Amino acid sequence: MRTSAEPQGRYEYPAHWEADVVLRDGGTARIRPITVDDADRLVHFYEQVSDESKYYRFFAPYPRLSAKDVHRFTHHDFVDRVGLAATVGGEFIATVRYDRIGAGGAPASGPADEAEVAFLVQDAHQGRGVASALLEHIAAVARERGIRRFAAEVLPANTKMIKVFTDAGYTQKRSFEDGVVRLELDLEPTDRALAVQHAREQRAEARSVQRLLAPGSVAVIGVGRALGGVGRGVLANIRDAGYAGRLYAVNRAFPADLAEVDGVAAYRCVRDVGAPVDLAVVAVPAEHVPAVVAECGEHGVQGIVVLSAGYAESGPEGKERQRALVQQARAYGMRIIGPNAFGVINTAPDVRLNASLAPEMPRPGRIGMFAQSGAIGIALLSRLHRRGGGVTGVTGVSTFVSAGNRADVSGNDVLQYWYEDPDTDVVLMYLESIGNPRKFTRLARRTAAAKPLVVVQGTGTAPQGHAVRATRLPHATVSALLRQAGVIRVDTITELVDAGLLLARQPLPAGPRVAILGNSESLGVLTYDRCIAEGLRPSRPLDLTTGATPEDFHRALSAALADETNDSVVVTAIPAIGEASPGDAELAEALRSAAARVPGKPVLVVHVELGGLAEALSAAASTAPQAADRALSVEVTAGTAGTAGTAGEEKPPTAGAGKLSTAGAERAPTAESAGTTPPPAPPTPPEGTRLIPAYPAAERAVRALAEAVRYGQWRREAAEPGRVPEYEDIDEKGAARLIGELLERGEGLTISDAQTCELLAKYGIRVRRALPAPTPDAAADAARALGYPVALKATAPHLRHRADLGGVRLDLADEDQLRRVYAELTELFGKPEEIRPVVQGMAPRGVDTVVRAVIDPAAGAVLSFGLAGAASQLLDDTAHRLIPVTDREATSLVRAIRTAPLLFGWRGSTPVDSPALEELLLRVSRLVDDHPEVVAVTLEPVVVAPHGASVLGATVRLAPPPARDDHGPRTMPAY
Repeated sequence: MRTSAEPQGRYEYPAHWEADVVLRDGGTARIRPITVDDADRLVHFYEQVSDESKYYRFFAPYPRLSAKDVHRFTHHDFVDRVGLAATVGGEFIATVRYDRIGAGGAPASGPADEAEVAFLVQDAHQGRGVASALLEHIAAVARERGIRRFAAEVLPANTKMIKVFTDAGYTQKRSFEDGVVRLELDLEPTDRALAVQHAREQRAEARSVQRLLAPGSVAVIGVGRALGGVGRGVLANIRDAGYAGRLYAVNRAFPADLAEVDGVAAYRCVRDVGAPVDLAVVAVPAEHVPAVVAECGEHGVQGIVVLSAGYAESGPEGKERQRALVQQARAYGMRIIGPNAFGVINTAPDVRLNASLAPEMPRPGRIGMFAQSGAIGIALLSRLHRRGGGVTGVTGVSTFVSAGNRADVSGNDVLQYWYEDPDTDVVLMYLESIGNPRKFTRLARRTAAAKPLVVVQGTGTAPQGHAVRATRLPHATVSALLRQAGVIRVDTITELVDAGLLLARQPLPAGPRVAILGNSESLGVLTYDRCIAEGLRPSRPLDLTTGATPEDFHRALSAALADETNDSVVVTAIPAIGEASPGDAELAEALRSAAARVPGKPVLVVHVELGGLAEALSAAASTAPQAADRALSVEVTAGTAGTAGTAGEEKPPTAGAGKLSTAGAERAPTAESAGTTPPPAPPTPPEGTRLIPAYPAAERAVRALAEAVRYGQWRREAAEPGRVPEYEDIDEKGAARLIGELLERGEGLTISDAQTCELLAKYGIRVRRALPAPTPDAAADAARALGYPVALKATAPHLRHRADLGGVRLDLADEDQLRRVYAELTELFGKPEEIRPVVQGMAPRGVDTVVRAVIDPAAGAVLSFGLAGAASQLLDDTAHRLIPVTDREATSLVRAIRTAPLLFGWRGSTPVDSPALEELLLRVSRLVDDHPEVVAVTLEPVVVAPHGASVLGATVRLAPPPARDDHGPRTMPAY
């Protein structure tokens, strides 16, 4: 490896290069620039490297670093010579550096755009993906400094390092000369490089969550000597759940001779445990947590769940305490759930972990659940309880995470885990805030393509303690973007579980056609009306009359399922009165057997709970009866194994129910403690059963079905997502040059009309020419140059695009008419210099629309479309898509607004040229996607005629691109 000359001067330390990363094995490391203060760390690091690794690095025996080496490797100018280190516990575990080179490999400065790069990874940390993470970060640094290519010389025997380069996904050249493999990497990100990066991110983050949810050993720190308190309660919950691993109780206050607590081995300190501890559950006062974290880090604990409160939710002082907690844990390579967390649950038979405040273990099942607050966690689990402290067999849980303040592990991390988790079929999430909407949308799109993702999203106001990126997008817009990513957006916890019931236990409907049958005409009509309201296509309800027998239900359901014009069936049932009424068990069996014959279509039951109907339904579904407002289930043999779920009352517990004090907390009351006799535990449903969900209200059943229909449609469309078209007339390089020249004049600016037209023209977007008219004579000259008829417009900010105020006059046929209108405008609105009039040639008649694109700091690049005018603005009738937009997405965007019929021949009007409009949307998307410096584009109005689309006005805003974004190197949220 060649070396370069000494730097000529010191540059400001690039703090934005610092980042925490998750490694392949789920641990974490910190990446940061190497400075002159790292000399001792570098020497110590080098001493831990084997002779073989040193040989691979320097191509010769190199037992130790000389003082000159140490100086060279710690003194950088952060432009032409850069070094990065990966650290754990403050110590180096790997380094990477680049030196800019010119022709012939000599040291150089800009504008030379090539650099030599070299790595060294401590042997104990090889295989953890450290070099791959460092390559992503050093490549991002190099691109920021104007370097476009890396060159690396590697010995042929160093196969691990060769693999790091070849697997990175960059365009590369490979040669062999003088016994050395020479690799050249083009650092321009490719689709393959981005795919490799995202795949590595998914594996690493999923593994980090897996270590938290399936630990081989757990220590509960803060176990009280007396009964009661958070620590003692969690210890009992883990023990009583039958945890399959090793369990330890830890408290500094334990007597030295205390051997166990509640049958669990007891220790005064984690360091005293003579075996590895994978997970620590921390339930000590916040002021004692730092000492506990230090002990855990020194003992090699992989992750911690912090139940303690008193962090960011308590104010500025707590926020700083939370920041210090995250930094301390990451320094040791640990991940955190919490603080102020409710805990985690894993029902897998080889784990059986209940490290939470839930006093009983949920039944095993196929639903993954995530909540941020403890209060919502309790509310979700309460939907699955057959009584206050018991657990129903209706909906089974695979894993449950309540992240509290989500200072580290968030919903994004858990989504990465659930994406490939074979034990989870449906994901339910209650998100009070979304810290990184851009990443969440990307992960949600990928997850939803494999399994349903149902989300209740907060209203946009983040609770105290949640770090959330600022967004300029309305809450409704973010929700719409989530739906486009395949997320099933619901509004309440009840709807969350109702949808989960259906999606976990029934196949997706093939379409919106719904058959309705039952023994209540009024209930059938109500169901029919709700289907219409939800956009479904119900057939006329089949009334079996109140005298219907189980055989009648069986025949009717069998016929409805066999009918190819039906995609799903809703059965309405009320209990009949009289000696001849069918038995509830017989009715449940009739539905079960009929549905089992055609397992490919979903079946739902809407019931009115009277007498023994609920008991019969729940018994067949392996459930216990609850209040009238529960969703029950009927067991059906077919499909995959599992259980279904309950949906309880809408009112959640009080906010305080989720907060844990450091002084201890009461356990959730059970039926016994409440003085009631609990019903018997339901039997486990047989393996290979499917459950028909039953709902106590038609609107709940139909809403869940409608969400399943929409999700099924999204899945089918996602299988063919379309493509981002290539247009031969796009001048991407010319646009980049123009943007660079314009940005040299300022940090952020709205460019002039002429510059806007020039930039848009490079992407094939033509803006209809408009000429300034500061005087009546200038207006007449402009009209003659453009040709009559023309339009006269006032372009002052308060009049721009406000035709309703009279500031736009159209179809001016001659000079006399133009001069007369000019006088009217100046008389009404002020002097010419105040209203800024322009003359523009008339566009073909059509529908006025608006096209916008904006770079949102949280959501990323968003393309928006709507009709122009006050009515659309008042009704917020605007549709949105994430950039880059495919041809299929552009087509759906045009049709997504409520006023779209105006574009397609409403009331006999001529349909507009929608392909021309879609092409315009795609070109704007390409412009913003190709050039992140373009932070805002507005085309208003765009007149879409029967033939063609005319852009009459346009503005563009430029700003320097962000140093890092979602396409940059993998990083954890900064703290």
